[in-house]
Amino acid sequence: MSTSESFIAHLIELRKRLVRAIIVLLLAFICLFPFSSRLYALLAQPLLAKLPKGGQMIATDVTTPFFVPLKVALMAAFLIALPFILYQIWRFVAPGLYTHEKRLVVPLIFASTLLFFCGMAFAYFVVFPVVFGFITASAPVGVAVMTDIDKYLSFVLTMFMAFGVTFQVPVAVVLLVRMGVVSVAKLREIRPYIVVASFVVGAIFTPPDVVSQLMLAVPLWLLYEAGILVASWTKPVEKSLIENSN
Repeated sequence: MSTSESFIAHLIELRKRLVRAIIVLLLAFICLFPFSSRLYALLAQPLLAKLPKGGQMIATDVTTPFFVPLKVALMAAFLIALPFILYQIWRFVAPGLYTHEKRLVVPLIFASTLLFFCGMAFAYFVVFPVVFGFITASAPVGVAVMTDIDKYLSFVLTMFMAFGVTFQVPVAVVLLVRMGVVSVAKLREIRPYIVVASFVVGAIFTPPDVVSQLMLAVPLWLLYEAGILVASWTKPVEKSLIENSN
């Protein structure tokens, strides 16, 4: 097979995988669309539970009450379809990987997906009640806390992304060690810098209160330590796999 024919074959394979992923995403979205308002109500529950009696959220734009729940349904559909999407990505890249790389990628994809969901769950069930409780309690006397639903969604998505990415730290640490980019000893050596960086990240991605910053910085540091621990256990196995594949 010539180079051009091989390139075309790869494009066809890529299109097939993308089409399948998009179809599953659309099917999940169609199933969730009738429940979009309920999904938003569930997403808004951590804030609604902390509002004073009679408190509510508002919509400042004409189309916001329709499009915001739509975005929530699309986000939920993407999360549901994510395992299938990752599987399609895996099927596309798998033929070009070595045996030891295939054995490494599958656990990493699974762990990465699981940890991202854990990060979102941690933000929703642990961080949001504390943050929203602090915000509502800090409101001056006579000021009614009524958040716009679109701005609330943007805030929630930012927090989900921040904690989802934060929970990827063990995967990143293990991957860097296994690829030989950095050693476990070096990771332990730079630990003080990681602690400082954790608090900087917490200050950037959370509201300006100490509690919420700690709730991102401390898990980030602990996950880094967990990554070092796992990497120290699995490094010899990875070396043997590389030798066998060669």
